Amino acid sequence: MSKGPQYAWYERVREALQLKGLAERSVQSYLREVRKLADHYPGRDPEAVTEEEVRAYVLHRRNVDKLSRASLRILYAGLNHYFRDVLRREWHLLGLIKAPKESKLPVVLTVEEVYKLIGGVRTPQNRTFLWTVYSCGLRLQEALHLQIRDIDSQRMMIHVHRGKGAKDRYVPLPLSTLLLLRKHWATHRNPAWLFPALGRGGQDGATADKPAHHTSVQCALLGALKDSAIRKKVGVHTLRHSYATHLLEAGVHIRAVQAYLGHSLIDTTMVYLHLTRNGQADAVDKINKLMGGF
Repeated sequence: MSKGPQYAWYERVREALQLKGLAERSVQSYLREVRKLADHYPGRDPEAVTEEEVRAYVLHRRNVDKLSRASLRILYAGLNHYFRDVLRREWHLLGLIKAPKESKLPVVLTVEEVYKLIGGVRTPQNRTFLWTVYSCGLRLQEALHLQIRDIDSQRMMIHVHRGKGAKDRYVPLPLSTLLLLRKHWATHRNPAWLFPALGRGGQDGATADKPAHHTSVQCALLGALKDSAIRKKVGVHTLRHSYATHLLEAGVHIRAVQAYLGHSLIDTTMVYLHLTRNGQADAVDKINKLMGGF
């Protein structure tokens, strides 16, 4: 984004959000919401916007623009971070603009569907990338920013730097994934990135100074999904949901799954208990035995 004099506030806000320890993707999302507010009142510094003007803006985005619940959550979080945490405004409005969390269970794939879907990805880098996301339970940005130094082949762990909430963690590295990563790295030999930006001709991997763009892997996954018989609503994050569910089905303790996913609260991880087929089948079997009849 071009930041002229009318955006003199931009860098101040960005630095304040970074100091809070927010992930860069969250920083950019919240900055975008403040910029949209500034654009709604052209010629005004967002610091000069009043509480009533923010109220009118929020109602406009909700009732006129018809933002989805997910988009409203990002809008509310961005405004709250800006006015409450950066400008330290004690507005009653900030306590009101909270989007209710959706209680929908995430979509998960079976193990067979994961293999079929990733196997249908045409480009080797994207195929390796998506397998790494699934087999290590990573978020999209976490996987994109993996570096050579993050792979600990002695302990068979991956060091995930600055995950959501700026938290580091270690996740188990399956042997099959390590071998696949080594084979993939040999195709580009970038000194830093595991998944470098390859460029238009696919020949820039060795000298790339940044990772691949998220749209390339997202498009690769959607292409494979279209070619498959899978009719579920699937995105890259679906692989992370599937990882958690499959670990629980395999008998991995929920506290371990919580640590691997980087969840602060066990309640967040417990959502996946509702998706495990083994637990449901076991419960049905026990109920049938218990309620065996007279």
